[in-house]
Amino acid sequence: MYKIKPRLVVAALSLLAPVLVSAQNLTPLQEKVRSVMQMDHRTEAELERDADRDPVAALDFIGLEDDMTVIEFLPAGQAYYTKILGPVLVDNGHLMVVDNQSTFDSWGDWTEMDMFKMTHQVPIDNAFSSSAGRYTPGEINFGVPSADLFLHFREYHNFDERDNARINAKVFETLKSGGSYVIIDHSRRHMKEETRTLGRREDPVDVILQVQAAGFVLDRASDMFFEESDDLTQEVGRIPNMTDRFFLVFKKP
Repeated sequence: MYKIKPRLVVAALSLLAPVLVSAQNLTPLQEKVRSVMQMDHRTEAELERDADRDPVAALDFIGLEDDMTVIEFLPAGQAYYTKILGPVLVDNGHLMVVDNQSTFDSWGDWTEMDMFKMTHQVPIDNAFSSSAGRYTPGEINFGVPSADLFLHFREYHNFDERDNARINAKVFETLKSGGSYVIIDHSRRHMKEETRTLGRREDPVDVILQVQAAGFVLDRASDMFFEESDDLTQEVGRIPNMTDRFFLVFKKP
C-alpha cells in the first residue's frame, strides 16, 4: 500500500523548496507539478486544498507523464486539477476536459493563457436531476479516439449504476492497451445501504466490481486519502475535516 508522509501546504513548499527537493528526491515530473502549483493563475481557495489533495504525490502514484493524452471527466467549476494538468501537459501532451458547456463558460479568462493551449474542452449533455440526486448523461463523448489516462475524481457517486456502466464501457473503449483508469471518491462502508445522507459516498468494493465488469484490471490502490476522523456515517458536506477517500488505479489489458 502506498503511504504518504504528512503533507505541507504550497506556501511551505515554496519556502523550503531547496531542502525538500533534496529530502524527497522529486522526479522531474513531480518538480514540474510543484512548479505549476505555485503559479499565479491558481486561487487562494485552490492553494488551501493542496494540503488535502497533495497533487505532487497523487499524480506520481497515478503515473502521469507529460507526453500523455489525458481525459479529465467533470472537472466542475473549480477546475482544480485542470489548472495543474494543463500547464504540465502543454509542451508534449493533451488534456481533454469533459463537462457541461455551462461549466466551461464559468471558468473565466485563465483558459485563454498560452499554457492551456493544449487543454481541449469537450462539452457533453449531463443534466442533474434534483429528485434523483444524480446526473443523467446523454451521449458519452470524450472528444478523442484514444487516450493514455482517464481521471474520474470525486464524481463516480454522481451517477447510478446503469450510467456508470455506460461510462466505464466508454472509458474501456477509449483507453489504449495499458492505459490507466483512475477513480477517487468519498468512501461508504462496504455493504452499507445507500441513503440520501450517504448519496455522495461509494462502496469501493462495488466500484471495483463494476469497473472490472467493463474489462479493467485493478492494478493498485493507495491509502494516501484515508481519513480516520471520518466515521463514514455523515453527509460529505458535514465532515469538518477531509472525507475518507478511496484511490484506485485500473489498467486496460
